[in-house]
Amino acid sequence: MKVRFFELAVGVFVLLGIGALFYLAVQVSNVTDYHDRDTYTVSGYFDNIGGLKTRAPVTVSGVRIGRVADIRYDPERFRAEVTLAIRSEHDYLPMDTQAAIHTAGLLGEQYIALEPGGDYDTLQEGDELMFTQSALVLENLIGRFMTNMGSD
Repeated sequence: MKVRFFELAVGVFVLLGIGALFYLAVQVSNVTDYHDRDTYTVSGYFDNIGGLKTRAPVTVSGVRIGRVADIRYDPERFRAEVTLAIRSEHDYLPMDTQAAIHTAGLLGEQYIALEPGGDYDTLQEGDELMFTQSALVLENLIGRFMTNMGSD
């Protein structure tokens, strides 16, 4: 009787652990975020997107307002086109909004940070962000630092 109760308790504990891991994986992977919300899309062109991935967060002042919907290479401009899906309730972004690729922490995930400008006209569905700043690649920064240290 005690052995059977112990086996049942271990089985329940294992199932709860698997369920908790599944829940954590769904939350971290950002799968459900913005899936059923109303969004509009804008795009921007970047020289270097670093390790930016689809579903990466789009923020204004650190507050998540959307995500990266698509990344593709534009052979006519020789740049990466990044399409952003922004929640419709954030339809106040000015036309001169600047988009920059930032990294959360030193080696964290990359995201798009938007900095609103002062234009009276606002971004609409399908508009293009005119001001973009590419990702800072850590290897390039270290290479420049080493080169400058060697020339001193």
